[in-house]
Amino acid sequence: MSKNVVIITASLRSKSNSDALAAAFAEGASGAGHAVETISLKEKALAFCRGCFACQEIGHCVMDDDANAIMEKVAAADVVVFVTPVYYYGMAGQMKVLLDRMNALFTKDYAFRDIYLLTTCADESEEELHHVTSGIEGWVACFEHARLSGVLHAPANTAPGDIAKQPAQLAAARALGAAL
Repeated sequence: MSKNVVIITASLRSKSNSDALAAAFAEGASGAGHAVETISLKEKALAFCRGCFACQEIGHCVMDDDANAIMEKVAAADVVVFVTPVYYYGMAGQMKVLLDRMNALFTKDYAFRDIYLLTTCADESEEELHHVTSGIEGWVACFEHARLSGVLHAPANTAPGDIAKQPAQLAAARALGAAL
């Protein structure tokens, strides 16, 4: 059965390792017959959440920027893939802002069941990357029908394009997408 897959990338760099990892996942998923849309936060306007909770009353954020449109695509997706570079052992700030702004999903019907996390980082070890995973786990825990279905950390990727020198990481992302 074909699934609707939304991939959200948080890197602001051109030709980023995170974008390459997202593209590999998308290639695997689309090759397996799934509909895939990739949304880059690179050019998106995303203001900080004000914590007013109006979104839970009216079903969308009162601020008029790109968050509402992204949230609607996430709500309609069967699979959501968050792809982020790691900064100071945490997700990129723009990803965290988007997660906060999707607070209206808490009271809405949503289709997604499977959430995936893909990360890239300069550190050569995955040892401290549990901090990024726990940030996504906290968001997923708010949605009783969703689960964190897969995590792929791609360490030792500093400069744009470094991931091309690590074909096993791209192959792992491709395989993860193909296995949906």
